[in-house]
Amino acid sequence: MADRRPAPPDMISKLRSATPARIFLPRAGTGLTTRATLDFQLAHAEARDAVEERLDAESLFNDITSRGLPAVRVRSAARDRRSFLLRPDLGRRLDDESRARLKSLAGDYDLAFVIAEGLSARAIARHATPVLEKALQSLDQTSWKVAPIVLAEQGRVALGDDIGETLGARLAAVFIGERPGLSSPDSMGVYLTFAPRVGRTDAERNCLSNIRPQGLSYAEAARKLLYLCNEARRRQLTGVELKDEAEALASEELRAIDAKN
Repeated sequence: MADRRPAPPDMISKLRSATPARIFLPRAGTGLTTRATLDFQLAHAEARDAVEERLDAESLFNDITSRGLPAVRVRSAARDRRSFLLRPDLGRRLDDESRARLKSLAGDYDLAFVIAEGLSARAIARHATPVLEKALQSLDQTSWKVAPIVLAEQGRVALGDDIGETLGARLAAVFIGERPGLSSPDSMGVYLTFAPRVGRTDAERNCLSNIRPQGLSYAEAARKLLYLCNEARRRQLTGVELKDEAEALASEELRAIDAKN
């Protein structure tokens, strides 16, 4: 028979400190305590608010261009937040005006960065610019031709395929607000796609998830993204066949150095 004795208080404290998940919640009779119930309701309300919030695209655009980065604003075919939420297909393609604007900027680009609020404008407002800046600082500008930064309103992940194809980019990296969780209403993801074109599937992308101070740090996200970009260009692919093996390769190099010494 399984041991049903309660965990000791010190063990519970250690487990709680290791995760933001709701574990070992205090109880009052057969239900949760008032504080635990209110905390849950607050987290649920914050997640709902994050989905409904609109991105201050003008402020973000000004922030990007003030750093000396060329940028362009576009929209998906979803004309408002309600249609964006009810019609995911509209958020996956550009509207006609935006497509024409990008066609005028088309060129021989290695990489296109796309920023879209997705399901959490809060995540993009907080985390997109810091990660983008760190990635660009480490990117070898002499060997990478980067397209103007595309700020896309009401966009979903697959909008990057339409944008990358229209610009003529070999890789598209989409910074997007992820679906809010009950402990992470501001989580950002980055989706990388080689040879972006309309019709690409999620199996053909690589994803970096939970980018925020409490999750994957800005510096680590930028490092992983650059590794994947370099490998994607070298191997001409992204998706299930491309793994982040940077740490494994670094460990092998250290072992080789130790063996020589």
